[in-house]
Amino acid sequence: MRSVVVTDPDKVEMLEVDVAVAGPKDVLVKMKASGICGSDAMYIHYGGIPPHVGATRLGHEPVGEVVEVGSEVSGFAVGDHVVFDTMAFTDGLLGSGGAQGGLSEYVVVYEAQQGRQLRTIPSDIPWEVAALNEPMAVARHAVNRLGLQPGATVAVFGAGPIGLGAVLSAKALGASHVVAIDVQPNRLETELKVGADAVINSAEEDVKARLIELHGTAPRSFVRGAWPATDGYLDAAGVPAVIETILSSVKHGAVVSIPAVHKAPVPVNFGDLLTTEVDIRLAMGYPTEIFEVTDDIIANADKYRYIISHVIPFDRALEAIELARTPGAADKVVVVLE
Repeated sequence: MRSVVVTDPDKVEMLEVDVAVAGPKDVLVKMKASGICGSDAMYIHYGGIPPHVGATRLGHEPVGEVVEVGSEVSGFAVGDHVVFDTMAFTDGLLGSGGAQGGLSEYVVVYEAQQGRQLRTIPSDIPWEVAALNEPMAVARHAVNRLGLQPGATVAVFGAGPIGLGAVLSAKALGASHVVAIDVQPNRLETELKVGADAVINSAEEDVKARLIELHGTAPRSFVRGAWPATDGYLDAAGVPAVIETILSSVKHGAVVSIPAVHKAPVPVNFGDLLTTEVDIRLAMGYPTEIFEVTDDIIANADKYRYIISHVIPFDRALEAIELARTPGAADKVVVVLE
């Protein structure tokens, strides 16, 4: 079969490799789609996954169709459409340093269990939309880190795939009003399509003033002056200006969730923040959310579809990767297989 493999620093190839053999406890899945993630670009640049580099099969945002079920496996049938928990494979992280990758024609799930490595989904969900399950679980975890109460107000910075997913998850979890902030008008338009209650173009508007307009003013505590009543802030942008804007706006007791990867140190004056008692929480991966978000994707597939900017066939997978690696060229690229 064909598989997309990182072979050297800044070199990725489509190689012919052997199909792994499925045993009586295993399930063989024919891959149907896999998204391209920003971490794939990092793997390619380093020639693998630091500190251990070497041949690395890509594809950790996959979806597929079951084509073989082992005699000792229950809960699956040939023809089932499935999404994956790529972190639960027994032979390493799928597409992130493990023995297999989702950007391949087949994947074997060893010791397969429903709800462990795989979850069945309805067959009418488009493959490219189903392939959003993994990144949307990242967004769901970031929103879960906010610990939202019903009716909470939220501001999401960054309108890329994770920011879009965060808006969808915040609404699904009961937020009463969610604002999306970005500098690109087209991305803000997409945020409105997926369900944001309002958007702010931070290149043109005063974010703090607009949040006060949208969410009201918080009651005074230790902090004097006018502060937005926004309950939760989420940084899906990963630039220092976002952290500066958030921390200069938070009310007393607000919560900040940061799933974004910051590539440079961010200066923070904790003296200025002391009276706010702000709660800053980092968010990494999806400890419990991988299949929690699946129900929302099933229920709102039409909205999740807006997150995808490019759908590219597997024959052009290397082109798709280059597109995804080019800053500003695409938002969410999904590779589909026949």
